[in-house]
Amino acid sequence: MRIKLIFATVLFFIFTIAHAQDQKIEMTKEEQKKAKKEEPPHKGSVYFTPLPVLSANPSFGFIYGVATNTSWFMGDPATTKISSMFAGVSLTTKGQTLITAKATAFSEDNNYKLDMDWRYLKSSQATYGLGSGPLSNRLASNGFQFTEQGAFSAPINSAQLLAFTWFRAYQTVTKKVGNGIYVGLGYHLDILSKFKDNLLNLDTVPPVITSFYAYNTKYGFSNSKNTLSGISLNAIVDTRDNVNAPYSGQYAQFTFRINPSFLGSNKSSTSLWAEYRNYFDLTNDHKNMLAFWVYGSFQTSGSLPYMNLPSIGYDQYSSSGRGYTQGSIKGQSLMYTEIEYRRKLFGTANNPDKWGIVIFGNLTTASSKDGNIGLFKYIDPAGGAGIRFMANPKSRTTLALDYAVGKRNSSGIYLGLNELF
Repeated sequence: MRIKLIFATVLFFIFTIAHAQDQKIEMTKEEQKKAKKEEPPHKGSVYFTPLPVLSANPSFGFIYGVATNTSWFMGDPATTKISSMFAGVSLTTKGQTLITAKATAFSEDNNYKLDMDWRYLKSSQATYGLGSGPLSNRLASNGFQFTEQGAFSAPINSAQLLAFTWFRAYQTVTKKVGNGIYVGLGYHLDILSKFKDNLLNLDTVPPVITSFYAYNTKYGFSNSKNTLSGISLNAIVDTRDNVNAPYSGQYAQFTFRINPSFLGSNKSSTSLWAEYRNYFDLTNDHKNMLAFWVYGSFQTSGSLPYMNLPSIGYDQYSSSGRGYTQGSIKGQSLMYTEIEYRRKLFGTANNPDKWGIVIFGNLTTASSKDGNIGLFKYIDPAGGAGIRFMANPKSRTTLALDYAVGKRNSSGIYLGLNELF
């Protein structure tokens, strides 16, 4: 009997100790989880923000899919800027498939900067010929001369829907040579194929000749596949405090692309991209920000394929031109400017900048060498407003929802991750 009592007592103590250890382990796990959530950013910190994609805009109709923003530090946050990558897969009610991966990354101590823009698009765009301004001033609206005797094609006074498959692989690596100053090289590849020019009809009298077909005929490009392959020389000034939602700093970029035929381009050409952004803290607490953006995109020699001509919405994150269909304003030269007022409204103790609003306006001008439309001859304005939700205050990952209106009854709803510039 005594032996049984001793044995039961030992079992009781073993059970009690094991149960206490389990509680301790559970408490430790909870504490570790809480500590990890509350710990300040450090080298190796990763912030992952997934969300569904539900939006609508003039280019794609209703869009649905999934997207993520991943931000991380490759070095000490005191000396290394946060890196950010956006990736998404979307389908649209217009039968399009959009797969994108875009990143801006900084190595430890910001010694190197990587910019990446990869896309696979089974898509379509409504094109309107070249140059900004009213449709009546664009060549397609007046018809194209297609015989030496002066016969003209039928005028086109509506959007020219062009379907295509587009593979893009852009990557640029630059090295820091000064405080926020980088220089380096890049490689850029665009392959466009499976074109379907919906309005083209050469069998009618007079024929219906689209801007895409006329441009390709004049400049010697294929109507079925275009390739642009080249290297770039890059100079960047980037003193922004955060790439997701800057509160201070400036950004400037100069990219000169050389697209020789021996690298696979259909025709040799060069182009220039020049960009500048600045951010003004109006109340010194980032609650009232004014953001400014201007860029110019220019064909500097040779001939670019029609879809690679400077166009609205063709920047790295497809941010420009809210209020217009992507690619609807296109030309041999294009300049764009935008100003946006950003106001923080209210939040919580852990996320004081949780909710905000923006009001913005933009201007676009584009040239057409064949349509006799010079840069600044016509300017297309647009504007709108939106709301902001800061999903992760440590990385400043922000959910953006905007509504914008442009000319010619153009408008759209835009959902995205992070500030647009």
